[in-house]
Amino acid sequence: MRFLFSCLFLVSFFNVFAQEDVKTEVKPPVKIDSLYREDQFYFSVTYNLLTQIPEGLKQNKFSAGLSAGFLRDMPINKKRTVAIAAGLGLSYQNYYQNLTISQVPSGGLAYEVSDYNDITSNRYRQYLVDLPIEFRWRNSTYESYKFWRIYGGFKLSYVFSNKSVLDNGEGKYKVANNPDVSKFQYGVYLAAGYNTWNVYINYGLNTLFKKDLKTSSGQSIDVRTLNAGLIFYIL
Repeated sequence: MRFLFSCLFLVSFFNVFAQEDVKTEVKPPVKIDSLYREDQFYFSVTYNLLTQIPEGLKQNKFSAGLSAGFLRDMPINKKRTVAIAAGLGLSYQNYYQNLTISQVPSGGLAYEVSDYNDITSNRYRQYLVDLPIEFRWRNSTYESYKFWRIYGGFKLSYVFSNKSVLDNGEGKYKVANNPDVSKFQYGVYLAAGYNTWNVYINYGLNTLFKKDLKTSSGQSIDVRTLNAGLIFYIL
């Protein structure tokens, strides 16, 4: 019996000793690439405004805009804090306002700044393909993805679909792919902030509708767009 207890004691002792001799696996250090790029997907949410509006034109409700895309980062200095980026994206813009668009018997379109008491709702929306190019400054390093940034650029957009919907309480009137809408729209923008959260503003340099367009009362419709909100960058 004593012999059996002695064997069990020795087995336990050697087992503990063997466990103490197990060496921790040493993993090789991960080499960080100093030639990093801020290639990023972006997503923005904006409030859409119309500027240089004809007399009496007003907006109501919340005119929202959404955009998303990808930007290719191309650093131009040794510290890689200054860069140029170009990309591709899609946008959706919605405008609630009282500039009504209706079809006349001859087949043409009539524009009128209507009284809100005469309409239930009126909106215009458009879908665009965006080609942004921007100049970038940031204080980033290859060790941190949290940094301050100021990005400013120029964006060319192509309107591939648009639609206006007027509800005057008696029926709905829809105009799809309005030929008077400027197919190519361009503007300048600025994004600034820290880490993921950034304020964003985009101003249209050309008119939403083609030049020389007038309302039934003779007012020029030289409205431009202003989009302000937040933009999020995701690596």
